[in-house]
Amino acid sequence: MTSMTLSSRRRWIQNAAGLLAVSVVPAGLSACASAHSQADDPEPWESRLTGRAVVLLGEHHDNPVHHRLRLATLERVVAAGWRPAVLMEQFDTDRQPDIDRARSERPLDAQHLIDGATPARGGWNWTFYRPVVELALKAGLPLFAANLARTSAQQLVRRSFDEVFGAERVRALGLDAPIAADWQAVQQEIIEASHCGALPASVVPGMVRAQFARDAVMAELMTRHADRGVVLLAGNGHVRRDLGVPRWLRGEVAARAWAVGYVEPGDEDSAGGAFDAIVVAPAPPRDDPCKNFKPPKAS
Repeated sequence: MTSMTLSSRRRWIQNAAGLLAVSVVPAGLSACASAHSQADDPEPWESRLTGRAVVLLGEHHDNPVHHRLRLATLERVVAAGWRPAVLMEQFDTDRQPDIDRARSERPLDAQHLIDGATPARGGWNWTFYRPVVELALKAGLPLFAANLARTSAQQLVRRSFDEVFGAERVRALGLDAPIAADWQAVQQEIIEASHCGALPASVVPGMVRAQFARDAVMAELMTRHADRGVVLLAGNGHVRRDLGVPRWLRGEVAARAWAVGYVEPGDEDSAGGAFDAIVVAPAPPRDDPCKNFKPPKAS
């Protein structure tokens, strides 16, 4: 397994769903195309964003240029007539009733929806995400919470899929199938790196379990809305074909899926096998994300 560079490690820690500088590509995955841009010009792949398209658009969570470029794309394709369901990682699935209630109360008030559906704002920088919510409300697009409920994620750190979801739900999500060893290993490295190696070893498998569950839940939601067209907005780690949500999609929905990574200079080579297209934008200034982490206590 290829190790992370220091710069990639720091970006992973700053963006828990960012890019890992390795690529574990499933057999049969064709070579991915690249689409580099630092401007708001349309990308060639935007022509795919129409009708019943199944699209995953990534991000580094703290990169404002990624958010600006992605929003510009969405504005263009909506103006051209695309009316997909919009799925957002930034909302937890158990808050969907709050989203629906806020829309009925104030149909065009994005801030009212955010305030009602994100207790304590959930740690997200809503300056980046509010414009997407505004676009969805103005265009009358279905808006869905896509992230696994926080309580379920916390439970999965200590308990099995069956204990948290029940056997029937586990089968429906596809979580009953064995996880490939390489897939498991990469996700574990990601979890460890994103916490600066400070996690107790006993906690890491459960956090990996929660990550798999997040991706499976997002895939289920994408499948549910695929017939009308659907776009998922999530961190690059969730969007990756080799590690994230696309690995949980099935059948013709999986065949229609198109994954776009929004990456930073230096990530292009490692991202090439993980996405169908990439958009490259400069990294923002960042502090050392490891400075407040402490190594785990010796057992």
